[in-house]
Amino acid sequence: MSVRIIGTGSYIPSCIEKNENFYNHEFLNTDGSAILGTNEDIVAKFKAITGIEERRYINQELVNSDIAFYAAEKAIEDANIDKETLDYIIVAHNYGDVKFGSEQSDTVPSLASRVKHFLGIKNPKCVGYDLLFGCPGWIEAVIHAKAFINAGIAKRCLVIGSETLSRVVDKHDRDSMIYSDGAGAVVIEESNEDGGIIAHETATFAADEAHFIYFGKTNHPEITDQRRYIKMYGRKIYEFALKNVPLALKNCLEASGFGISDVKKILIHQANEKMDEAIVKRFYKLHSMETPKGVMPMTINILGNSSVATIPTLLDFILKGKLEGQEINKGDVILFASVGAGMNINAIVYQH
Repeated sequence: MSVRIIGTGSYIPSCIEKNENFYNHEFLNTDGSAILGTNEDIVAKFKAITGIEERRYINQELVNSDIAFYAAEKAIEDANIDKETLDYIIVAHNYGDVKFGSEQSDTVPSLASRVKHFLGIKNPKCVGYDLLFGCPGWIEAVIHAKAFINAGIAKRCLVIGSETLSRVVDKHDRDSMIYSDGAGAVVIEESNEDGGIIAHETATFAADEAHFIYFGKTNHPEITDQRRYIKMYGRKIYEFALKNVPLALKNCLEASGFGISDVKKILIHQANEKMDEAIVKRFYKLHSMETPKGVMPMTINILGNSSVATIPTLLDFILKGKLEGQEINKGDVILFASVGAGMNINAIVYQH
């Protein structure tokens, strides 16, 4: 028996926020002081490091559970299954439903319960729950689904990664340009075919690293409200990821029994283009190889960093033929990998 992805779906918001739209922002350092240089210079440096040219934001009337539902509907349709046969709905996110202009996150009921309600599933044995695991949440939810199926307590699961980071960014923080909104979903089930999820690896580093990504106040010293925003220590995250993610990928690949030459694609969390390129380069260096051309497909330039949604949306794009020059064929060995708040790292070896 294997555990395979049988359907994918995604929701990409229609509102495009281009880099030029940040030219009129007042960017400040964490101590409230002005950042030297023009906003044009700040944005140009940002683009050179992250690769991001534009990102997507949801419309004002939507919240996270809405777009999670949209992606789920498409994945169920793509899998061509009866939604009542789902045993689990797992939604990976970090900030719940944050209404436009609100200072409070809403997580009761869970987003998974809301998605189940929107889908109209009546089967009470279809269990929904949320998973908060930073940006690696979708991969970890896939690992959960595999465990349920292998344990014999589930045959089919819906796994969603959905986030609306535009609702928790500080417009006075230049890091706010990284974040975006989006949702991706997959249907996973037990199968008699070979392949599927072959191996996985997960680790949490919290001794010194737990608060590399955190919730903090605005950089603007004159704003005194109690609202908190997503914040990070970018340099520390970069160094941490570069040291630990390649090793996690190597360990996971070794556990799978496949070799480095078998790997056709690496779908890595789209956090920062330069960081992702460095991670993959170091991974191949551990095998005394140069990075193969085209092995790491990217959408960050047009979609930004949508946290838990980056990998499932990327997978959906490739499988639906929406990413030029990229394809995944039957039997291809793929690596999924992510790093994020916690600090958490995980990886999966998957054979399509």
